[in-house]
Amino acid sequence: MTGMQGASELQDPRWQGARGPNPGAIEVPRNAGDAEMIFVIDDDISVQESLSGLLRSVGLRVQAFVTPVDLLGNRRLEDASCMVVDIRLPGMSGLDFQTALARAQINTPLIFMSGHGDVPMTVRAMKAGAVDFLIKPFRDQDMLDAVTTALKCNRARLSAEKAATDLRVNLGTLSRRERETMLLVTAGLMNKQVAGRLGLSEATVKIYRGQAMRKMGARSLAELARMAEIMGLHMGDRCPQSAASTGAEHDRL
Repeated sequence: MTGMQGASELQDPRWQGARGPNPGAIEVPRNAGDAEMIFVIDDDISVQESLSGLLRSVGLRVQAFVTPVDLLGNRRLEDASCMVVDIRLPGMSGLDFQTALARAQINTPLIFMSGHGDVPMTVRAMKAGAVDFLIKPFRDQDMLDAVTTALKCNRARLSAEKAATDLRVNLGTLSRRERETMLLVTAGLMNKQVAGRLGLSEATVKIYRGQAMRKMGARSLAELARMAEIMGLHMGDRCPQSAASTGAEHDRL
C-alpha cells in the first residue's frame, strides 16, 4: 500500500473512524469557519495538495507553505492548531524550525514527516516535543491519527493557558496581605508560623487565608496550593521574612 493515499480512500469502511463519532475521531466545530487550522510545510507541491485534501476531507482548515521561513515572525503562527512539517526543507530544516519556535515560546504541536528519517533525527524531534514522526510513504490513517493526537494536545494546552490566565486575574484581586498569606500557607507554613513571619495575630492570618481562598475560588488549601503551582508562585515572591521588613503600614482587606 502506498503512502498518502487519495482522499477517496477514506470511503473505505476501515477509515470511517476518521470522520465518524467513533473514539479517536477528529472532532471539529459545527461551523466551518471555527474549524481548527493545520499548517502543512513541505516544498513538494504534490505532498501539500495531497495532505491538504486529506485534512479538509475531515473538516479541518489547511494552509500550505513551502518553507518555515515564511512563517517566522508572522502573526499567522498564532492561528495554527498544529503543524505538519517535512524534516528536510530549503533554507531552514524542520528541526531548526522546531528550535526557533521553542525560543519564541510558541508551543503549537508539531508532526514531522520525512522520506529520509533516521533514528537520531527522530529521537531529537521527539525529545523536543514533537507529537509524531512519520516516515514517507505513510498511510492516510496514520496521519489522521497523529493530527487527532496533536489537536487534543493543543486543546489541552489552550485550556491550561486559559486556566492560568483566569487564576492570575483572580490573584490580582488579592490585597498585599492576602497574597503574602497565600504564598506562605501554600509553601507549607502553619497559621502560627505565618503570623510570626508577617507580625500578625493568628486570628488575622486565618481571616486573610479565608479571604484569599474565596477570591481565588479554592475550596481547600490543597487546591489553593495547586493554583499557586500553576501560576509559578514561590514563597520568595514579594513575601517578607518579618514584620520589620514591611513596616507598620496598613493594608486593605
